[in-house]
Amino acid sequence: MKTLTKLISVIGLGLTIVPAFLVFFQKITLQRHYNLMLIGTILWFISAPFWMNKKSHG
Repeated sequence: MKTLTKLISVIGLGLTIVPAFLVFFQKITLQRHYNLMLIGTILWFISAPFWMNKKSHG
């Protein structure tokens, strides 16, 4: 479960960084950029609290 939430968090972070470069190189529209960043932000804030600042046992 922890690995899955980390993967979702990384995907969310990717969706907040990569679209900016795609707009810069004119590969996607600005509206698509906004949508992808919104999805990435939501993914990050939903998944990150489940694995961050958790102490491992052992």
